[in-house]
Amino acid sequence: MRERQQLDDSINGIKYLTQTLEDSIELIAMGEEEGDKSIIADAEEAIRALKTDIAKRQIDMLLSGEADPNDTYVEVHAGAGGTESQDWASMLLRMYTRWAEKSGRKVELLEIHDGEEAGIKSATLLIKGHNSYGMMKTESGVHRLVRISPYDSNARRHTSFSSIWVYPVIDDNIEVDVTEADVRIDTYRASGAGGQHVNTTDSAVRITHIKTGIVVQCQSERSQHKNRATAWSMLRARLYEEELKKREEATNAMTASKTDIGWGHQIRSYVLQPYQLVKDLRTGVESTNPQEVLDGAVTPFMEASLAHRISGSDVVVEDID
Repeated sequence: MRERQQLDDSINGIKYLTQTLEDSIELIAMGEEEGDKSIIADAEEAIRALKTDIAKRQIDMLLSGEADPNDTYVEVHAGAGGTESQDWASMLLRMYTRWAEKSGRKVELLEIHDGEEAGIKSATLLIKGHNSYGMMKTESGVHRLVRISPYDSNARRHTSFSSIWVYPVIDDNIEVDVTEADVRIDTYRASGAGGQHVNTTDSAVRITHIKTGIVVQCQSERSQHKNRATAWSMLRARLYEEELKKREEATNAMTASKTDIGWGHQIRSYVLQPYQLVKDLRTGVESTNPQEVLDGAVTPFMEASLAHRISGSDVVVEDID
């Protein structure tokens, strides 16, 4: 029923746009015949309003992948650099949490490893909402921060790196064949906040897929059984995402516009000093308001990278402010 409703909304939206445009063109023609400028002005205003509506619907055209409508997992990993990178990882975790909340999505923190002094070493989010994976999928990669370090007594400028990994929650429409013989399962005590019971029992679960080396872990629940079930879901999602990546690489092997995903490939820079700028290195889209971006205003970057990924062509550089 949910899929049917989405299809109905899409079809009815196209019908509305088409009918409004045809009616407006007829009104303009009638206004010209009768010499009535008010009719022409009203019709032109309706056409201008269509442009705004089309821009909102355009993103739906970019989200046509098999898993795009699904919920998504988002992993954040601090790079080399100790406290600086760990603090940057916590800033990214906050940025994507804010983005999800502002866009009406639900967020669950499944796993987190705190840094020694500040920030985090790693964390895993579950973001729930229609098209969550589709919107987030181009965020995978390395994110670079340049700023005056709050942890440097000499107030020197530092460059930090953290990576984001995005993969979809697998629903019943997608089959991923994996058995217990293919994995190694470890249990351990959860770290960080969570109460006495969580921290004193082996409730956290780590699953390693032996063939690929993929590792997932969950410690969000007090029950080891619930954490195990969530970890299995995460593993199936990671294996599916790996297969999607292989398909995309095979499809784009002959094109220069291929988007590499993984550690070592910088996709976006966030510069706080000596000037203020966030720039996506794949599309050229910029913002001169880094604080707004770090507060969750990431959608323009996502939409531009989706368009670039699908079209395989350069996107016009624009300042999203």
